[in-house]
Parts: sequence; C-alpha cells; structure tokens
Amino acid sequence: MVSTRTTIGSFQFDNCLMNAAGVYCMTREELAAIDQSAAGSFVTKTGTLKERPGNPEPRYADTALGSINSMGLPNLGYHYYLDYVMELQDRPKSKNHFLSLVGMSPEETHTILKSVEASDYKGLVELNLSCPNVPGKPQIAYDFETTDQILSEVFSYFTKPLGIKLPPYFDIVHFDQAAAIFNKYPLAFVNCVNSIGNGLVVEDETVLIKPKNGFGGIGGDYIKPTALANVHAFYKRLNPSIQIIGTGGVKTGRDAFEHILCGASMVQIGTALHQEGPQIFERITKELEEIMTEKGYESLEDFRGKLNYKA
Repeated sequence: MVSTRTTIGSFQFDNCLMNAAGVYCMTREELAAIDQSAAGSFVTKTGTLKERPGNPEPRYADTALGSINSMGLPNLGYHYYLDYVMELQDRPKSKNHFLSLVGMSPEETHTILKSVEASDYKGLVELNLSCPNVPGKPQIAYDFETTDQILSEVFSYFTKPLGIKLPPYFDIVHFDQAAAIFNKYPLAFVNCVNSIGNGLVVEDETVLIKPKNGFGGIGGDYIKPTALANVHAFYKRLNPSIQIIGTGGVKTGRDAFEHILCGASMVQIGTALHQEGPQIFERITKELEEIMTEKGYESLEDFRGKLNYKA
C-alpha cells in the first residue's frame, strides 16, 4: 500500500493534494465540495478586510495551455471565511484547513491578522504576498525590504502557524535574498507559486480579458517549469522547518509527483481544478499512487526533494 499522507508543521493531512486559493473557494458551498472530495484539505479564497467585488468581467479565460485571469481579489471578506473554518474545526474528524488572507495595505493586514490571532481558529494561515492582479498595487514579495518589515511586524504578535504565498522568482540572486529573509522567521511554509503576473493572450486580434487592457496572471501548463524551479530553489535554501507547498501546472499525477520530487510537501491545483471540478482530486491521487507503486515508493518522504542531477 502506498500513502499520499503528508504534514505541514504539526498538522497532518490524509492526502497531499488541495485547491489553490482563488479556485473553487469563493463560497461555503464551493469549499464544502472540496472538503468532501478526495482532497486532503482546502484553502479559502484570499479574504480581505471587507468584501470585494473584484475586477470587471470577463476577468478569466481558459487558453490552449492553461488560463489567464485578472480577478482583483473578489471575496466575501475575511470574517466569512474565518467563521466557516472555525465552524468546521469543531466537527468530529474534521480535516485541517488553510485560511488565506491579505490586506490592501500593511495596516489592513495587521488588523486582519490580529483578529485571527485573537480568535479560536486552530488551523493554518496563508498570508498572500503575491496577488498580481490588483490595479495600482505591486506584489509585496518582490519588494524584499517591505516583505522583511511586514514579517517582522507580523511575528511580533502572531503566534498561530502561518505561511506565505509567493509570486514566481526568476533570478538566482532573488532566491538567495528571499530565502535569507524567510529564514529569519518561524514560517510554517511557503507556497510556490502564484500565477505569473502580467501575461497577455491574444485571440482574433483581441485580448481575452477586460481588466488592465488584457494583462493578467498566467496559469496552467505555461508555468509548471517556473513553479518547479521555485519549489526546488527554496527547498534547497530554506530551513528544514519551513515546508513547501507546490502550485503551478498540476493537472496529472505526474505533475504532482514532480512537485514533490522537487521538494513540495503538499500540492495545490488551480487551473485544472477550475476546468475539471473537485473530482480531479480522485483522479490525480490515483495517478500519483500508480507512479509511486511503479517506482517502489510507499510514502512521499521516500522521494520528496530527491531530484537527480545529471553528472
């Protein structure tokens, strides 16, 4: 028998697969569908201080190799998601969950996190430092000084298990610089990666989405090599106590296997989940188990991070 069980910090999960924040997680009904699927967990929609309608539609489009979106953080407000995960955690045999959060300013971020800190929530928090689709707002995690400052302030009061959602980095020196900052703090995990920001897809001389004149985050097949590179780069650089969630281009068991091989402890699915629905978790789990059986691996730890390099 093979097992896809995994852990993040002190939290155990029966399956390493879950949704990516932003996909199939807007409402309680969508989150319940993920919770009742073969997924090992869910992460909520990234909750802001107040409810947001997001960017004008059309703001998402499927493409030949994945997707493009400029959602603009539509969500029902962090209290909606906090209340739901707290409700679930009190149920017998509840799965462990992730609460995704971000403020539209550092002050809002601290207001939200202090509220969560004061609550009875016992699960994991994912602080989104990487949303690429809010007009006029840069991605925080590309500003290392601001990232360091925010994490320093957050961990001066926040004691619950917290990780961060990251944008993709493209330069080796940026992996080094980012890891040096992250290693200063008691992060439970980093999530690599959010969509590649500000892509442009053209069809019949026209852009596919309305916001930002068609510029949006790219997901799906396009980003898997970048996602794998980020997962492995941080796996090699981060303290062993900081685990990695791999996100980007996962639509088969082989894709999930490669994320784990590069160092991921859990794997999130975004574009393919949007296209296929929650039943995707059963299919990809089965495909991953078949690969593990074929290779003689009984657990994820038998191959996690054990990427081979050519001589």
